[in-house]
Amino acid sequence: MNIQDVKFIKSSPDLQSCPAESLPEYAFAGRSNVGKSSLLNFLTNTKKLAKISSTPGKTRLINHYLINNSWYLVDLPGYGFARTGKKIKADFQSFTSEYLLNRTSLACLFVLIDCRHEPLKIDLEFIHRCGEMHIPIALVFTKTDKLSEGRLLQNTDRYKRELLKTWEILPQVFSASTVTRTGRTEILNFIDKTNRVFGSG
Repeated sequence: MNIQDVKFIKSSPDLQSCPAESLPEYAFAGRSNVGKSSLLNFLTNTKKLAKISSTPGKTRLINHYLINNSWYLVDLPGYGFARTGKKIKADFQSFTSEYLLNRTSLACLFVLIDCRHEPLKIDLEFIHRCGEMHIPIALVFTKTDKLSEGRLLQNTDRYKRELLKTWEILPQVFSASTVTRTGRTEILNFIDKTNRVFGSG
């Protein structure tokens, strides 16, 4: 996929304020400080699509960007910084969960995971909760340039083994680095392919 046009549409404080559901949407979420802003700028080949900050949890609203006039990229707030499992469940009762559970145009939620860590409870619970609610997801391991190939494989395999304890089929998995500029083509090709299913693109 060649991204030729990126337009900021609006920031919404709740589901009702979001744009009309006319095109497939691809949302991105993850723990605060997982590298989401850098990844979104990398995917769209821009420097200012999402604001990069050293302060976790910068995104506070549901941000819609129109890509190539054919699909929406949606930047969602992070689901916490070192929060507990109980907080995850509370977050699913917030406006973010309302979007995820009720947005019929949501084609996929990309859940971002920092590859440097072994499976974290907060990530696993968020992923499992998505599965329970039948939210279509894909996993993106970020900051892959920080690890050797062997360590990266080890960490991703640990996540897969944990998920297979409750998942029959694993979600689509991607690895990405904004430093080595890897993963962009695979993620955009996945979006392009999914758009064809939705009759868009």
